[in-house]
Amino acid sequence: MLWAVRWYLQFPISYRDLERMFSDRGVQVDHTTLFRWIQAYALELEERIRPHLRTTNGSWRVDETYIRVKGTWVYLYRAVDAAGQTIDFLLSAKRDAATARRFFRKALKQPHTVNPRTITVDKNAAYPIATKAMKRDGEFWRFAKLRQVKFLNNIVEQDHRRIKRLVRPGLSFKNFVTATQTIAGYEVMAMIRKGQVVNAPANNMGAQRDFIATLFGVGT
Repeated sequence: MLWAVRWYLQFPISYRDLERMFSDRGVQVDHTTLFRWIQAYALELEERIRPHLRTTNGSWRVDETYIRVKGTWVYLYRAVDAAGQTIDFLLSAKRDAATARRFFRKALKQPHTVNPRTITVDKNAAYPIATKAMKRDGEFWRFAKLRQVKFLNNIVEQDHRRIKRLVRPGLSFKNFVTATQTIAGYEVMAMIRKGQVVNAPANNMGAQRDFIATLFGVGT
């Protein structure tokens, strides 16, 4: 089961592709069962891995990309640091100052993040409003610098492509809940592949497999 979860969340394959992979191994598992496994374990995997992430740096690169949910485009807020390490993400139906502030607050609560010294964003007018309010309320460091310079955000824009590749085989999500849970799994497996997890080196899939098994109390 954990093998299926890891592979689906790491590689651009569909549930039917994964069903055929199981069949090749002599195991009959319906694609709907695989879907239920992902929904049951993706978010749980993210929650269990969070405490094991290496600390990111204080240079945030923030941007939104688009994800289709039930035929409608919604916004996926994402942030990485200057080294490309994932800070956090948030799926939202809206793109406004309130959502930007909610995203920043979520990122600040994570055990692997620090209060940023710089926040690089695009020309979205919501970001200055959100950061100004958070500085006023003491949530952001008062000397934190907001930079609205698009070319400095290339690192996060390039990182969006990985999410797009993973989403594409499934065409689109059927509802907001399943989209949120699946994307959490995509993001956390990307953190592992980037080497953000202590004791799970970026290029050692065996160590990554063993680490995830340990998180769920499963022998390898």
